[in-house]
Amino acid sequence: MSDAAQPTAAEVRAAAEAVKAALDRHLDAVERRTGDDDPQVYEAFNALAAAAEAYDERLYDRYDEVTPFEIPGADDSLPPYLGPEEPHALSVLIRRDYAVAEPQRLLAQAQRITDLDPDTDENTVPVVGSSVHAALGVLFGEYEADEIASRHKEFGLEEGDSTLWVSAADELPEPGEWLSTPFDHADPQRVVCRFDVSAVFDEEELEDDLDEEDGLRAAP
Repeated sequence: MSDAAQPTAAEVRAAAEAVKAALDRHLDAVERRTGDDDPQVYEAFNALAAAAEAYDERLYDRYDEVTPFEIPGADDSLPPYLGPEEPHALSVLIRRDYAVAEPQRLLAQAQRITDLDPDTDENTVPVVGSSVHAALGVLFGEYEADEIASRHKEFGLEEGDSTLWVSAADELPEPGEWLSTPFDHADPQRVVCRFDVSAVFDEEELEDDLDEEDGLRAAP
């Protein structure tokens, strides 16, 4: 980076003052919060994380120094919360990805479910056969999604990424209102909290651990 592009000392100082102000606002929001998911705390948290990141970048660009702290859990993929302060309803949006790692195991489990169904006509040809599509329909028709998540290996499935969003709403939608397009109304600005699970997080932790070990080995 050229000297002309570097932030000035005054800009670094202003970024530091912004962090101080964000800390005060965050503490004030925490002291006044009305519950575990108070949107004011959530907003103040994100503002503090953004201010700290901006200061860290300017400090590094100007002085080649970094801050000794990091605010965990700041999620840059979600915009600031703009939902109701006191939600009267909520939507829980869940996505879980699976790979069909063992198709034969999946087919066998689905066939077992079909064979045990008292409503199945023994004179008819089994629906499952060699169709993974049909087997998945049988499996998810028999078990709740949470049970499949906890027993996925039994069904020949391999976990991928998953996420859960808790989204605030002003009121409960009318019955059947969104069934034809269940995910079209997901508004990131109304997400109160989210929980992500991914192997990439484990890889990042492993890389951090390896970096620390390399640092220890390199130390005199």
